[in-house]
Amino acid sequence: MGEIIFVRHGQANSGATDEESYDKLSDLGHQQARWLGDYMRDREEPFDKVIAGSLRRHRETAAGMGFSDPVIDPRLNEMDYFSLGKALDDVHGVPMPGPDEFAAHIPQVMEAWHRAEIKGVETFASFEERVTGVLQEAAQPGVRVLCVTSGGVIGMILRHLLLLDPTRLAHVLLPIMNTSVHRVHVIPQGPILASFNAAPHLDHPDRAYAITHF
Repeated sequence: MGEIIFVRHGQANSGATDEESYDKLSDLGHQQARWLGDYMRDREEPFDKVIAGSLRRHRETAAGMGFSDPVIDPRLNEMDYFSLGKALDDVHGVPMPGPDEFAAHIPQVMEAWHRAEIKGVETFASFEERVTGVLQEAAQPGVRVLCVTSGGVIGMILRHLLLLDPTRLAHVLLPIMNTSVHRVHVIPQGPILASFNAAPHLDHPDRAYAITHF
């Protein structure tokens, strides 16, 4: 059996208002990555391949985990949510939300993007195609692959595996934690979801403060 482990990056610059300024780990994000790396060295078998998106937060997370030279694959890069949010405001007059309004905002973005009413920097279909392409290439019998990526990519993987509609895609995006671990097993019938949103490296009373979503 093969296995693909998808890891979301550590906490980034959550106070940012654009993608460029968001794309760097906070001090806590670096610590989350180090803790996950320590956990994996103790508990995981070696990986045959380590892949990271090309964004700074992906590369910093991989390095913090102890993987300083991953294969870089831009297909693991996040959707540009800032651009999609601006497009939703331009087309439907829905402003970018504050932290307490995000749960209502993201389903509207996913639905409008899926219907091609908004585009951002890429179409929903092109985002889905590049993400599922990575999954299909990584899903090899007997091969263990680690992918360091973002929450939207992980959500799209789940959409593909579980046949989620855009609203349910939005709902699985919401709880994804920074440096969470998502396992896909590769069986003869194809890839299947084995676990979602695990953070065993943060499962300590003195690390409760380090459980973050943005």
